[in-house]
This record gives sequence, C-alpha cells and structure tokens, in this order.
Amino acid sequence: MILILGGVKSGKSSFALRKALEHPEPRAFVATAEPIDEEMQARIERHRRERGDLFETFEEPLELSALLKRLSRYNVVVVDCLTTWLGNLYHHGMDVERYSDELISSLNGNEVIVSNEVGLGVIGADPLTRSYVESLGRLNARLAQVADEVYMMIAGIEMRIKPSSPERSNGF
Repeated sequence: MILILGGVKSGKSSFALRKALEHPEPRAFVATAEPIDEEMQARIERHRRERGDLFETFEEPLELSALLKRLSRYNVVVVDCLTTWLGNLYHHGMDVERYSDELISSLNGNEVIVSNEVGLGVIGADPLTRSYVESLGRLNARLAQVADEVYMMIAGIEMRIKPSSPERSNGF
C-alpha cells in the first residue's frame, strides 16, 4: 500500500496516477468527492477526463471500507482522497473513529491512497476545524504505519519518506 501526502495542489493526485500506472490492468479509481456545487462538478469532470479509460472508476463518498473490500481483484486501487472522504463523514454526522477503524481493517494492500497533510498550518479557530484536522492527522499516521511506501509531495516534487531512501539512512 502506498500513502501519498501533501498540501492542496501539491501534485498528489497526478503522482498517485503515475504510481498506479506502473501496475497492469485491471486498475480501479475510487473518487470520494460529492458534486455539491458547480465548481466541484467541473473539477470531478476534469479529473475523469485526465484518467480516461485507464481506470475503472467508482464513486463512494462514505462507505469506503465496504467498497475497498470488493476491489481486491484489482491490481491497484487509487483512493482520491481521504481528506474529502473524512470531510464527508463530518458533513453527514458519521462516526469518524469507527469509519477510520473500518478503513484500516479493509485495506487489501493494493491501494494508492491520497490524503492531505493539514497539520502544518495554524491551529483551527473553532472546535470543529480542530477536530477535523486532528482526526485526519491520526488517520494519516495510522495509514503511514501500515503503508509499504509513504511519499510527501511539495510543489509537485515527491519525497519518499518510507521506506527511507538510502541517502537518508547514511546520514545525509
């Protein structure tokens, strides 16, 4: 399983697709966004065009763990993204901790998961924002522990942080 973290527009999704294309078909793409307004609808359509027919697309804003269990036959499953998925859970009043636990237990090992690193900014001004940021941080940390590879995207450049690159293990 590969976890790709980074900020908004850091290149996470593009990198996830490149990593996934290293695997033969069949490939799945799980979109978690809900088309709640015109801007989001346009964004979803743009992403669909970018993927073309290279992936079978599944749209699932809430029941991600149930879907992942059904996608074990795919060589690779891109999940884009957990940041939106967690926001959906908050929006719909779902039990975030239970859904996070279920997600961890449903992983098949064939996933390339995209999530934002939101803990590098200022502390949220309200309890809901703080709860969301802390929940996402805990989920990202749990996923990073079980992931085979973890990347951090900054300005379109990927940095492998797990396993450590040979240069880093030599003290550089």
